[in-house]
Amino acid sequence: MTARRIHRTRPLRSAAAAAAFVAGVSACSAPGDGGTDDGGEAAESVVIGVGSEPDTLSPLLGYGKDGNSKIFDGLLARDTDLKLEPALATALPEIADGGRTYTYTLRDGVKFSDGEPLTSADVVYTYRTVLDEKTNNTARSELDAVQNVRADGDDTVVFTLKYPYAPFADRTVLPIVPEHVAGRQDPNTGEFNTEPVGTGPYVLTHWSKGEKLGFKANPHYWGDRPAVKSFTMAVIADDNVRATRLRSGDLDGAVLPPNLAATFEKDDGRRTYRARSYDFRAVTLPTGGKVTGDRAIRRALDAAVDRQAMVDKILDGAGRPAYGPLPVDDPWYRRGIERPHDLAGAKRILDGAGWKPGSGGVRAKDGQRASFTLYYPSGDKVRQDHALAYASDAKKAGIEVKVEGATWEVIEPRLSTDAVLAGLGSVGDPDFGLYTLLHSSLAGDGFNNMAHYANPAVDEALDTGRRGQDPSERAAAYDRIQQALVEDPGYTFLTHIDHLYVLADRWDALTTQLEPHEHGFASGPWWNIEDWQPKK
Repeated sequence: MTARRIHRTRPLRSAAAAAAFVAGVSACSAPGDGGTDDGGEAAESVVIGVGSEPDTLSPLLGYGKDGNSKIFDGLLARDTDLKLEPALATALPEIADGGRTYTYTLRDGVKFSDGEPLTSADVVYTYRTVLDEKTNNTARSELDAVQNVRADGDDTVVFTLKYPYAPFADRTVLPIVPEHVAGRQDPNTGEFNTEPVGTGPYVLTHWSKGEKLGFKANPHYWGDRPAVKSFTMAVIADDNVRATRLRSGDLDGAVLPPNLAATFEKDDGRRTYRARSYDFRAVTLPTGGKVTGDRAIRRALDAAVDRQAMVDKILDGAGRPAYGPLPVDDPWYRRGIERPHDLAGAKRILDGAGWKPGSGGVRAKDGQRASFTLYYPSGDKVRQDHALAYASDAKKAGIEVKVEGATWEVIEPRLSTDAVLAGLGSVGDPDFGLYTLLHSSLAGDGFNNMAHYANPAVDEALDTGRRGQDPSERAAAYDRIQQALVEDPGYTFLTHIDHLYVLADRWDALTTQLEPHEHGFASGPWWNIEDWQPKK
């Protein structure tokens, strides 16, 4: 990865993805279409194919909470290497009172896209609204440490924490919204959710749900004017359709699964970008399920699955086996928890727990067959392939897994009882991904703790990791969590996947970051699209 250039008018910025507008896909310049000799005009508008869209564009409800928006800015941002840099703040925070007070000074002259100035009152409004229990923000627990946020004049914001929280500064990439607009609406139902106003390099101009989102350069932007003047995100759920439209020239770029990205390798007019990620695929195993509620079933599945085969055959090598939520090269990863594919061991676990071979090769115990349904989101070929491979491995151990594709509207109400092929993972401090994944207090809270996992020792370790200041104490807590997931799994972790993007080779300054689960719309080589320059 290469470092971003520093502009005179603004610092290194991160924020991953989102976009800009053209009147429609047909009106946008496709690769090699309608450009000048130096490619300048053709490079001014871009069309990207992504697999999904957000439910809302309001940070008050969670959009862009990790800094991944082109419409908004946070107090801080992340650069290419995920290091924190000032954004709306002039510098990194001043920290006092043993890590309980964080003070930020705002940059002069910043305006929202409607021309109104940014003040400290907007920052206070944003954080207080997110923390308000009446606001439907399922990421509220990520700001649990905040006791109070207040303005000290028009340009200073002071956060007071309940307890020292080591990674708090990373949380202040949260996008800031204008109180004079959002404050007049219900944060849960107001039009701000689909008609946002922010300080970022682009503004939303069009959103056809399920089809595309369009953006254009923000005329009031406080930084340098982007060379890419407009940008469209075409929402194309089907991987194959996305690849076909890219190949036809209908798209300038797209996020693709490994097998489809490989078909563009010999195309001289396009480049493939590969980003490492924390993004894992796992099967949720609800403890409230009739079959998955048995720990022996969960442990047997953990042993029966062939992770390396999934990496080799499904991901074409673009990933790594996952033995927990943290990838094996993460500094917080606990060494020694790797589990080999062990079908014989899986059978021994089931035999010892009283699950005996039955009709059709499916085990049974006390009249209950070892059979359950595994859902995956329709149209997601990578998840479908993981689900089918998982079912095949489970069958060899005597467990029947019935794979079924469905929409999220069908899947979400079933999370407490049925297994789901999930995709999750957060970059940065381990608290960011593990707390919402595992803490029992968040079971049933949207897509937090999807497996309804409940382990008192894990809860205690999560709280220790969140509140601890001693790095060795925190490391020990996260080691205990990862070991507990071996002994009492609530998920079968399968793979950590690399993200692949294919784009027309018409721009310079494209880079990738280490990415979270959210990608395509929220990440990709276009995370810094405001820095792109047309190739000469």
